[in-house]
Amino acid sequence: MRPLEFGWYLPTHGDTTAYGVMEAQVPGSPELCDRVVQAAEAAGFEYLLIPVGSVCWEAWITGAFMAARSSKIKPLIAARPGYINPVLLAKMISTFDQMSGGRICINLIAGQNESEVDGEGVRYAKQERYALMEEEVSILKALWTARGPVNFQGKFHTLSGAHIRPRPLQQPFPKFYLGGGSREAWQMSAKHSDVHLFWGDLPERIAANIAEIRAMARPHDREKTIGFGMRLQVICRENEKDAWEAADILVRNATERQKQEMKTLYNNSAANQRVQQLAREHGDLLLPHLWTGITRVRPGAGIAVVGNPSQCADTLQQFIDAGCHSFCLSGYLHDEEAERFGRLIRPILAENNRGRLAA
Repeated sequence: MRPLEFGWYLPTHGDTTAYGVMEAQVPGSPELCDRVVQAAEAAGFEYLLIPVGSVCWEAWITGAFMAARSSKIKPLIAARPGYINPVLLAKMISTFDQMSGGRICINLIAGQNESEVDGEGVRYAKQERYALMEEEVSILKALWTARGPVNFQGKFHTLSGAHIRPRPLQQPFPKFYLGGGSREAWQMSAKHSDVHLFWGDLPERIAANIAEIRAMARPHDREKTIGFGMRLQVICRENEKDAWEAADILVRNATERQKQEMKTLYNNSAANQRVQQLAREHGDLLLPHLWTGITRVRPGAGIAVVGNPSQCADTLQQFIDAGCHSFCLSGYLHDEEAERFGRLIRPILAENNRGRLAA
């Protein structure tokens, strides 16, 4: 069985304990980043998801600074198709890898908010962005592994005699992660990802999806090498009642504008559509401690594990038993929730999965 790994989230756009309440907002700042990274590293998280988007700080610059201000945790930074020339991106990633001592992993994102993509000048439809991503990831891997200059002829890119220095420290190259619910996302993961991350869903659905993506990976001889994980929120308190109170406070004052944006800005994302569908079909609870409430105010990872330490660990264990080994988590406030995870939940998971967690 694969070792279990846990990642955390860096809220460069700011943090909160209550959406829609001005007094509860924590603005993005270097100090916030430092607090979250220090807490995540101390809690034993292996990687750190750095978000992209118009409200987020630039991920590559942030990731480089935070790698320099930490010692173990690996920034997980997006490679978005059409944003950076792939030869330059290959050099950026391999330089980052060398400078950080092998602490970089790559998040493949095609983009879930079409208005943001348009606003940033990327003029490709989503299907085209996946085709472009396939070319660019192929170029990255070729530049990192080829013995000589790379020639490439594709629909979007043409290279003649391309080469880079340095090569990555991690061999053959850093790990690729991809989160998405569309067929295009699954095909991309089947061919290229080390870890496909699902957003919150029922464990039996996740197990079925894993089997399907493994079958899609078979023609690429990756059926046994591809791994799977979950992108989830965590709201844990030592007392279950306190956890549910924190969950309610988080969303009870959300504005109508925030709720409407969830229905309109992200409706081209299959993964977002699935999360919203689950909330409609199941209401607030998918399982006794798997809550859909954050889908009202937050795109993407809008489903949360809520409860006391044993309840949270038991819910996560259902996804481990379904075939997941990687968990990219977040919570509010991000430094405080990271500390609680490391102190309260991780020891239970370590006991229940002996030998699968890093010491």
